[in-house]
Amino acid sequence: MNSSQTQMDPTAERKLSLAEHAMVLVIICVIGLVGNTVATENTVPQGLIGMAVLYAISMIGLLLTEMIPIKLPSVAWISLVGIIATLPWTPGSEWVIAQAKNVNFLTLATPCLAYAGIAIARREIELAKSSGWKIFIVAVLVMTGTFVGSAFVAQIFL
Repeated sequence: MNSSQTQMDPTAERKLSLAEHAMVLVIICVIGLVGNTVATENTVPQGLIGMAVLYAISMIGLLLTEMIPIKLPSVAWISLVGIIATLPWTPGSEWVIAQAKNVNFLTLATPCLAYAGIAIARREIELAKSSGWKIFIVAVLVMTGTFVGSAFVAQIFL
């Protein structure tokens, strides 16, 4: 397969380097800090320390993803680092938990979910074109079912 076919392959996955991950995480932390400050009663320094802790946990998890030969997704390594950092017998875990409590995770999740909902790359467009009209029907039914199911659960429990 030549390089022009690889570039046009809609299923080819592009991996970010560790430096690119670090920059993206900095941007996300800045956006999250603004949202956290606006949405909560936490001050900027409180949120900044909490974001720095989350950033450090994420970067350690990404480093482990690159360095350890066990091929797990980066989210698994990041979660493992976060779990270990907050275990009661881990030194400093109380401080990590106290700092993380200054970050409202709903304010972090909302922009991420909004971006995921509207982000359509060339790869997804090519996949949709090659899948045909049937994928559109499946997508509409899945989204409708998810919305109706969520509304049903919210109506019962809220």
